[in-house]
Amino acid sequence: MKQKEILSSTLQLTDFDMEEIGNDHLGSSYDTPIRDDAFEMGDELKMELISKHFKEIMLLLGLDLNDDSLKGTPQRVAKMYVKEIFSGLNPANKPKIKLFDNKYKYDQMLVEKDITFYSNCEHHFVPIIGRAHCAYISSGQVIGLSKINRIVQHFAKRPQVQERLTVQIANELKDALNSESVAVVIDASHLCVSSRGISDITSRTITSQYFGKFKEDSFKNEFLKHISSPA
Repeated sequence: MKQKEILSSTLQLTDFDMEEIGNDHLGSSYDTPIRDDAFEMGDELKMELISKHFKEIMLLLGLDLNDDSLKGTPQRVAKMYVKEIFSGLNPANKPKIKLFDNKYKYDQMLVEKDITFYSNCEHHFVPIIGRAHCAYISSGQVIGLSKINRIVQHFAKRPQVQERLTVQIANELKDALNSESVAVVIDASHLCVSSRGISDITSRTITSQYFGKFKEDSFKNEFLKHISSPA
């Protein structure tokens, strides 16, 4: 598909749509809402176009792009969007997972807690900063510890809502590990709450997803005890 056709296929919101939506945080599906043609355009062209459009935004805000500090900002933002903070949109960047036999016959929960992540609210494109706590019980195979962190980072690096992020991480761990027993808890601060709107800098949001044995109180309580204990 040609560049113009890709751009013209993007959803356009009317003034009426925006009035109806307002500041509501609307939910959508489990899957991140990505267009079918999202990756027909290469990264270099995406960065070129994002840079161009972000330059226009800066000019509309009244900024002087001749200033030494500002003139490179459109390119920096474009590279950051495509290569860094939204790189999780591209399925090609999904971490490769290798499983190993559980030779130790370890049959208790494994907990990886305090995984720091940075995401972005899809409603205002401002940061979500938080920690993810993940656990699983092996069904015969185990995963390298760093891969759990990489799975969290992959799904965090896209425009998100916290509920979806939690479910996506849990489902990916369940599928990757071939285990029904997986738990994920996310504790995060949303800058769309603290830096704008109500400007509440102390509130935090907690979401959770439990599968398999973690739905049982004994396993769930043990997991929660582990993640609440001091480092």
